[in-house]
Amino acid sequence: MRLPILLSLSLLAGVAACATAPEPAPPVATAAGPAPVAGYDWFFHEDENDARLAYGTEATDDLKLGLDCRRGSGRLDLSANAPAGTAPEIHIESGGDTERYRAKSEPSMVNEGVFLSAEARADEPVFQRFRRVGWLALWQGDERQPFAPHPGSAGRIEQFFAFCG
Repeated sequence: MRLPILLSLSLLAGVAACATAPEPAPPVATAAGPAPVAGYDWFFHEDENDARLAYGTEATDDLKLGLDCRRGSGRLDLSANAPAGTAPEIHIESGGDTERYRAKSEPSMVNEGVFLSAEARADEPVFQRFRRVGWLALWQGDERQPFAPHPGSAGRIEQFFAFCG
């Protein structure tokens, strides 16, 4: 009688050993977004029918990128200052999504470069990603300029897109 019990216990121990779960995999590290730059931030301004989200320094002409819209239009007007000789496009990226917008280029009134302006839809993937991750980068040639909000100003991004529709 002992032999069948010992055999059953051995078999049960073997099955239990096969059923043990492997150790969980360590969490996958995700790349953090870019760090905010001292003196620069996203600024939101709205009036009755128009809104602007601009990355630059407050109350100056130092604009890196501007997004403007009419209330509920779903359309954006993009603007950026760029060095002279820059291709007439606004190339932006957010969290891996990128888009290039054909731009009108004219001499800048505030520096020796050019002023670029283009149109876009607010629902395009790069802007939807911007809403989720909170940062946007502007490419000019091979140079990538990331624009991240400071703590406390990230809500301005969603406020702008909610206004634009």
